[in-house]
Amino acid sequence: MTPEQVAALSKPAVLALGEAYSRCPTTLRRARLLGISGWAFYVTGRAGALGEVRAETVAAALGFIAPDAVADGWDAAARTVRPSEVAAASLAECCRWGEEVLGDLPRVDRLTVLVERAVAAADASAMPLFAAWRAMPLDATTPGARLAVGLRLLREHFTGAHLVAVRASGMTPLEAVLAGPEGASGAMACGWPPPYPPVGPLVRRRLWAEAMTDRLVAPAFTTLGPTEGAELVELLTVARTHTER
Repeated sequence: MTPEQVAALSKPAVLALGEAYSRCPTTLRRARLLGISGWAFYVTGRAGALGEVRAETVAAALGFIAPDAVADGWDAAARTVRPSEVAAASLAECCRWGEEVLGDLPRVDRLTVLVERAVAAADASAMPLFAAWRAMPLDATTPGARLAVGLRLLREHFTGAHLVAVRASGMTPLEAVLAGPEGASGAMACGWPPPYPPVGPLVRRRLWAEAMTDRLVAPAFTTLGPTEGAELVELLTVARTHTER
């Protein structure tokens, strides 16, 4: 299995598992304890690793969320709590979720090792969120917590690579969301108001961007080799099935 094949086959599980903790009711309660909304916690929890930057910078890093929606969440949180504190709280919830949900996975230790090796080998060029999160201090010691953090980091790597690929394809982030599986509903969820441009001409560019995303992420999996790459895909599939039961 080539690194690009590993990237393509692992992507659905990484994207799903890497953000699953953010939808956990316990995670959402942490937002209320901080005195901010769930949306403010999501935006600042992802981008808080960048530090105290302007909302425009956050919007550029997140890419696929409308700038006004980013500003709503980022500025609202900043009036109550420092971005770094929200990021730390988000990381703590990720670790907590990992211990509770992923800790009893079959071969969790092995999957954790493979994911962490891929994260360490990934190229962070043009991916500020991934770079910032990879530099965050991590106190987690249990395999479940480490795995959850590793999956979150890989998700940011895939998302950052996809943003680069989308811009290289000539699409805007909004056009990429519209051409994706969720279409207009996905655009609204990301804060982009209608009216929207026609989708038809964008589909081919979207497919090109997906393939380019896999190519950009592939170097992270080169370190594993064909056999361990296939093992990673298998274990990620098991992990996704386990969490969706």
